[in-house]
Amino acid sequence: MDSKRILYVSQEIHPYLPENEISKPSLEMPRKMNESGHQVRVFMPRYGLINERRHQLHEVIRLSGINIIVDDEDQPLIIKVASVPQARMQVYFIDNDEFFKRKSIFYTEDEDFHEDNDKRAIFFCRGVIETVKKLGWSPDIIHCHGWMASFLPLYLKKFHHDDPMFADSKTVLSVYGATEENMSKGLPKYLEFDGLEEAETTPYADANITKVYQANMKYCDGVALSGSKLEESMKEYVMSNVTHKIDLTEAEEPNKEIAKLYEEIIVEEESLA
Repeated sequence: MDSKRILYVSQEIHPYLPENEISKPSLEMPRKMNESGHQVRVFMPRYGLINERRHQLHEVIRLSGINIIVDDEDQPLIIKVASVPQARMQVYFIDNDEFFKRKSIFYTEDEDFHEDNDKRAIFFCRGVIETVKKLGWSPDIIHCHGWMASFLPLYLKKFHHDDPMFADSKTVLSVYGATEENMSKGLPKYLEFDGLEEAETTPYADANITKVYQANMKYCDGVALSGSKLEESMKEYVMSNVTHKIDLTEAEEPNKEIAKLYEEIIVEEESLA
């Protein structure tokens, strides 16, 4: 595959968060692609438990200053950046006091799923889109890791399909196993507020994480089954409902396999042109 511009968007990335089945590939995949000669940009949320001094995060003033409205609430977007040690690449952080200042990722101290996790996901994905537009950097491939990043293909397909910055971008979603937490009852309303038709928000009513994955993957060009905790039911759903997919759950060289998926999607696009 010739050199491409690849945007990686993940809910968790090592070393900024502990190593796990999402954070590890979310670092290794862009690192390998960067080393292979591709142009890479990486985004994640700036959770409050990330030590900014230790990881040397600093605000990018020229990219900050946008306000994003989520459920009729004006929220300022702050962009920070840090260099990944020994990886020769940077990570951009989406920050906002209301959604990400708290010293936790998805759960309270009492291990309750944050009631506004769906709003946080919407703000994160819309923040990535606005920042990429400000960067003036048009990605060929956008690879999203985890349910929180899975709203990005939805927003791109519905609201930015005719934007020259994203018109030719192809999206890939890595789906991981997760505890079946429920989104808030307000999720369909938040999506309607942003412009989705009522019928389009139906799959998000009373949705848990699996339903969010399934609702969002229909807006993707490819899906990668990832991690050892993925349920067989999700594998069966993807195999039956997604055209371009790959099973990485037992892959010995996942980075090579994902590159094949990228090429498959791009080749199809070129053949249709």
